[in-house]
Amino acid sequence: MWFGGTFDPQAQAAELGLIEPYKSKHIDEIVERFRDPAKTKGHYVSAIYMGILGFGVNTERLAKLGIKEVPKCWKDLTDPRLKGEVQIADPQSAGTAYTALATFVQLWGEDKAFDFLKALHPNVSQYTKSGVTPSRNAARGETAVGIGFLHDYALEKRQGAPLELVVPCEGTGYELGGVSILKGARNMDNAKLFVDWALSKEGQELAWKQGDSLQILTNTTAEQSPTAFDPNKLNLINYDFEKYGATEQRKALIEKWVQDVKLAK
Repeated sequence: MWFGGTFDPQAQAAELGLIEPYKSKHIDEIVERFRDPAKTKGHYVSAIYMGILGFGVNTERLAKLGIKEVPKCWKDLTDPRLKGEVQIADPQSAGTAYTALATFVQLWGEDKAFDFLKALHPNVSQYTKSGVTPSRNAARGETAVGIGFLHDYALEKRQGAPLELVVPCEGTGYELGGVSILKGARNMDNAKLFVDWALSKEGQELAWKQGDSLQILTNTTAEQSPTAFDPNKLNLINYDFEKYGATEQRKALIEKWVQDVKLAK
């Protein structure tokens, strides 16, 4: 089984013939546009949650920098006063960061997206290996701003961190979390039962009722976490999972980011 994490790597595995298709009995309970969103059609990957991309701001650290207003937009993060005060993951290792990269390209087009990333670069203290690390570092006050999925920041805030969560003014993208069955799984019947459970009302609610996963649930009959954002009230792009989940597109954007941003002099 492959359970959780951003949708794109699972969709790419489906392209490569590494995933077994399975249409769950709960598929009609899932948000309609998320019922078969991968490029390879046939229910190879099922969407179990949605995570909103944004940033979390440590208001105490921001005050120490003498900045009175919390950033509200992506382009606010290029403010020179935030030099060395922003963290985001590395898209080579983290699906979170690739979702951000693909979001910027869909918001502004490739050229303007990379202009933004180049302007942001001097303010980035660290491109972390994991997508969740910036939220933890922002919560501890090690950085003023962390870019990532807002449910990670909501968890830190619930635990007492002085964080303000921001859905950027220009609009933003989102992840889908996936579940899939690996090709050649030895216990296929049980694997299918697990997918059914992961898509069910009970299975999805368990994530926040008994755990600390605060994402938006894809099952329309499930009760959402009290901290979950209502996607209908947000300025979200129509994220193209088919195009930006494709292997070649992902590879090209990441290589361009490495050469033009991370390693640029």
